[in-house]
Amino acid sequence: MPRFLSMIRLDESALPAEGPSPELMERMGKLLEEMTKAGVMLDNAGLHPTSEGKRVTWSGGKFSVTDGPFTEAKEIVGGYAIVQAKDMAEAVEWTKRFLEIHEEHWNITCEVREIAAG
Repeated sequence: MPRFLSMIRLDESALPAEGPSPELMERMGKLLEEMTKAGVMLDNAGLHPTSEGKRVTWSGGKFSVTDGPFTEAKEIVGGYAIVQAKDMAEAVEWTKRFLEIHEEHWNITCEVREIAAG
């Protein structure tokens, strides 16, 4: 079965200061448990803030390393999920379920892409 990467994109400056609500975390736990039992969820995690990251660039035959935060980027990758689904449509349906458990004040985009076999 194909595998898909869902990159969770969000505006880091618009995140709630208190973080995710306990209710959201409970809903998230239930959904992730359901996806794991269904054999769909292979791996997932949130990412630390961009202020703790580095951006490594290769250009013109040279490396450059930039410290975060990456303020020029409106949306950043805030987390990921790797799912195994029969096709893109099923991967998108699971992604929709992930998005809809969030409260209305969240503004999240998930980019879903099939992982190249190899």
